[in-house]
Amino acid sequence: MINISICSSQNHSPERKNHYETPALSELQRLIWTRGGSDNHVDQVWPNLYLGDALAARSKTVLQSIGITHILNAADGPYNINTGARYYRDLPIQYYGVQAFDDNSFDISNFFREAADFIHKALNTAGGKVFVHCAMGLSRSATLVVAYLMIHENLTLVEALKSVDSHRGICPNTGFLSQLRTLDIKLNNEKKKVS
Repeated sequence: MINISICSSQNHSPERKNHYETPALSELQRLIWTRGGSDNHVDQVWPNLYLGDALAARSKTVLQSIGITHILNAADGPYNINTGARYYRDLPIQYYGVQAFDDNSFDISNFFREAADFIHKALNTAGGKVFVHCAMGLSRSATLVVAYLMIHENLTLVEALKSVDSHRGICPNTGFLSQLRTLDIKLNNEKKKVS
């Protein structure tokens, strides 16, 4: 049986303080090593946004029971979790695949904006519920969810990591964490220019 952890509705509208500085990579690693969330097959990590693994992605029954309308597969392709839009053709699900590899040298940042926009658009669709997954739901998919929270929900990297990790234990690899750090610095600099 697949357990589903539901988070309470969050009213996050944090404003970045002008003194916020992106922590060093070692501090970010320490932050995620103190794992707080669950290790279920699927967990709600933000209102109507779910993060999980390949087992949940392949269970149409679970997806239907949650009411998933959109799927972002962060491990798409023949050498990964090869579900694709055809796998879900009998369900009312919109599919988006990212062919990412859980490797420190893989540049997942190329997908940050498109994946974040897909999630954002889905969540702003009436009744939209998004399931983001990879093989384990810990690194690739977690990285894309954190990037979404930073880009569209205006969270800092620290806030986004803590928010997701409080509902599901995540562990982006060092390369992905470094790329999220770069995104955080860029967004923080943009924020300072506007202030």
